Amino acid sequence: MSEVTAIESLDLNRYLGRWYEIVRLPLKYEDDAATDITATYSLNSNGKIRVDNRCLDNNDRPKQAVGEAEPVDTSNAKLKVNFLPAALRWLPFTDGDYWVLKIDPEYKVALVGTPDRKFLWVLARDSTIPESTLEDYLAEARRQGFDLTNLIRPQHTGLEVSDAMLETG
Repeated sequence: MSEVTAIESLDLNRYLGRWYEIVRLPLKYEDDAATDITATYSLNSNGKIRVDNRCLDNNDRPKQAVGEAEPVDTSNAKLKVNFLPAALRWLPFTDGDYWVLKIDPEYKVALVGTPDRKFLWVLARDSTIPESTLEDYLAEARRQGFDLTNLIRPQHTGLEVSDAMLETG
């Protein structure tokens, strides 16, 4: 089987902002029944990317995971992400791969995965996308050898986890 390939070049400034999780492969640290899942990317003062993932868990409780990402090469399409507390991020072997495998020219839909094919997401700037668009992105995932048997399609109810919700949580 051929290797997983990232896109040639990612404009990080255009990639920053809010994304909604449309589908994903199961994650051990994310509830399969979680809803209203978003990822917001912004630039930290150290030049790395702040990753702010939020959702409502299966009991409708707001959850947040904050991490940091950094490109591993000049394409900016291959990143390493770390969700450990800031004081522990120096530990070796704690970074996860985050590769952008496909993105539309307007930066509205993205396919993100890992080179070992264990993790995969379709993200979009809106909470819903046309089924034909989703199929186009999943076709690329299949082409790159991802097994989509256990694909999860989280529900978006229109709620977004706010800072206030997290504080009262």
